[in-house]
Amino acid sequence: MCGIVGYIGHRDAYPIVLKGLQRLEYRGYDSAGIALYDGESLKVCKTQGKVQDLKEKFEKTTETSGTIGIGHTRWATHGVPNDVNSHPHYSNSGDLVIIHNGIIENYDALRKELISRGYTFQSDTDTEVLVNLIEEIKKQENIKLGKAVQIALNQTIGAYAIAVFDRNKPDEIVVARLGSPLAIGVGEDEFFIASDASPFIEFTNNAIYLEDGEMAIVRRGRDVKIRKIKNDNLVDPYIQELQLNLEQIEKGGYEHFMLKEIYEQPDAVTDTYRGRMLVEQSLIRMAGVDDNLERFLNADRIIIVACGTSWHAGLVAEYIFEDIARIPVEVEYASEFRYRNPIIGSKDVVIAISQSGETADTMAAIKLAKEKGAFVFGVCNVVGSSISRETHAGAYTHAGPEIGVASTKAFTTQITVLSLIALKLAKAKGAISNSDFQYHLEELDLIPEKIKQALASNEHIKKVAHKYMNAANFLYLGRGFNFPVALEGALKLKEISYIHAEGYPAAEMKHGPIALIDEKMPVVVIATKKGHYEKVVSNIQEIKSRKGKIIAVVTEGDQDVRSMADYVIEVPDTVEALTPLLTTIPLQLLSYHIAVMLGKNVDQPRNLAKSVTVE
Repeated sequence: MCGIVGYIGHRDAYPIVLKGLQRLEYRGYDSAGIALYDGESLKVCKTQGKVQDLKEKFEKTTETSGTIGIGHTRWATHGVPNDVNSHPHYSNSGDLVIIHNGIIENYDALRKELISRGYTFQSDTDTEVLVNLIEEIKKQENIKLGKAVQIALNQTIGAYAIAVFDRNKPDEIVVARLGSPLAIGVGEDEFFIASDASPFIEFTNNAIYLEDGEMAIVRRGRDVKIRKIKNDNLVDPYIQELQLNLEQIEKGGYEHFMLKEIYEQPDAVTDTYRGRMLVEQSLIRMAGVDDNLERFLNADRIIIVACGTSWHAGLVAEYIFEDIARIPVEVEYASEFRYRNPIIGSKDVVIAISQSGETADTMAAIKLAKEKGAFVFGVCNVVGSSISRETHAGAYTHAGPEIGVASTKAFTTQITVLSLIALKLAKAKGAISNSDFQYHLEELDLIPEKIKQALASNEHIKKVAHKYMNAANFLYLGRGFNFPVALEGALKLKEISYIHAEGYPAAEMKHGPIALIDEKMPVVVIATKKGHYEKVVSNIQEIKSRKGKIIAVVTEGDQDVRSMADYVIEVPDTVEALTPLLTTIPLQLLSYHIAVMLGKNVDQPRNLAKSVTVE
């Protein structure tokens, strides 16, 4: 949530910062602002609304020159979304300007103290408190901006990524992070600052990712200087070469990023198992697992922690690990796990799943698990992210950038990685026969082509979407491996269309939800010819007898369900453990088309952020 962009160098800062903010729109926000400095005058423009609104307002009212600039997209925490609460914020003197992602939890006490010292506040934000705290320390201690920022941050409690500059010293920007991501792009006599690398990828592929508890002074003509906020120790900057390219973060002819990412799933799954799964050799190679195989094999249990869509991928993994590898698994919401004093031992393995690798609750769960002595394995998509650095070992999903707020290819690639781990452990334990192991590898190798076949139902799904776009409620049902897919399908519909939807195990329908079913209730049932097929058919009959509208996702060629359902969407056949990789595809497309038909902002749904870096 929130997006930070900054530039200092020899170019005009405005177009760089503006385009950077547009690249970060996927993070979710309600207002935006930019501050520019040309050596003489400080120009600030901010507004509630979208970056396009900011552009129109800035270019109408303000001159846009200047080679130093910072910009921000805000997701409201303290103070309602409006022009005044938008970032950037000034200090009382007007000399310091700041942008901030995160929450300063002790802002109220700090604010009262500053008011007692004569400071006034224009906004309701914790950010304006922070910039004035920095100014007060700078003034009282007669010190440079960087040192004042360090002292101020040691007096704050909370999470942050900040960028601040002093218009009396316009050759540097001071940045810092704790719990919120921050990257520094390193160019030729120029530097870029951003929440992730997407705003500056066209200018440089060299980046420094600040670690938690680090600050940096970014100054023209000098190397970046990084220090630990707590103890002032110098840190050697590690410049990382980015693998991201510009094409990956553009829409590529698709109307929305979400649709593009749905259609990227065949390649994303292939890229995820490429080099890891050697079908002809009947072998899975994963360095993070291979190097820690004994920890996995000797584990008392595996605990999976995640949030949202990643939690649903974890639920699928629970079925896969227990069924194939015969290892007990518990799946926890990271947000609950961190607060309930969980029982964790040194023989537990904790798998933390996050698309962004920055999810605050999941990060907190990782730290808790490490304190208790557990081995922590990360599954994430973003190279260099906080989770990839905090965990003992891990595996990247290689899905490529996911810009749409509603996760699609993150889900399928997470399941792919977790399936590979489960199969590898099953083989090492002797819990699966050689022939079954080889069969699963061959089936997984066919999944990308089968996803393409599932995508071929797009036009048919569009007709289903048109039929039910005005429904007020949806019910999603699945059993076994596909119960989490029902949860994920309902979540996708809620996220982007704002239609109320619930996912349930099909067998639980008669324990409550059946009371909701009438002729106005569309019920999406995942009814593949695997596992408990006959039981699901019975559930469909119960729905039909109560006049519910049935949208069934079935195995190709199924006739039994077709005779009962109002609409049938076919997916190819595969081994039961891999069916979620196929059944989720029509549910993604259904939610997408309903949202588009309702005129919703598919890529940036209201109130949501791509990377939730605060509680």
